[in-house]
Amino acid sequence: MRTVLFSLALLIAMPVAAKAPAATPEQRLAAAGLTLPPPNAPIGLYVPAARVGKLLFLAGHGECPAGGPGKLGATMDVAAGKANAARVALCMLASIKAEVGDLSRVKRVVKVMGLVNATPDFTQHPAVMNGFSEVMVTAFGDAGKAPRVAAGAGSLPRGWPVEVDAIIELK
Repeated sequence: MRTVLFSLALLIAMPVAAKAPAATPEQRLAAAGLTLPPPNAPIGLYVPAARVGKLLFLAGHGECPAGGPGKLGATMDVAAGKANAARVALCMLASIKAEVGDLSRVKRVVKVMGLVNATPDFTQHPAVMNGFSEVMVTAFGDAGKAPRVAAGAGSLPRGWPVEVDAIIELK
């Protein structure tokens, strides 16, 4: 009898648990120990973001606050590059929040273009860019997965190890 009552209690509780509100992107980031930095000001004559309909186009981002230079295959290994790309993602999320007010307004990440400052023989650009993508998936779940380019560059602004631009769809 106890087993039957316990089973009934579970069945009754399951729909209630399923209706619990999902965590916000900010709550998911905080649960992962991640915090948003203040966004960087543009370093040239451009805007950090532009809205066209429900799309938000984000300019190239480095980490916030601006970090030091680094070149994959010379002064940085893959783990350090991946960590830098994760910080770039947090900076981009800070810019998105500054532009739209709340990360819950993001419907999905549509496209990501990642540039990795690397030596000519470095070939692990996708592994470096996974740091960026992992943060986006932490914030937005499957909606954070996007088509992505991970390409090498001979140099980036201010010697940044990673620069990323993206297109975001808003709700």
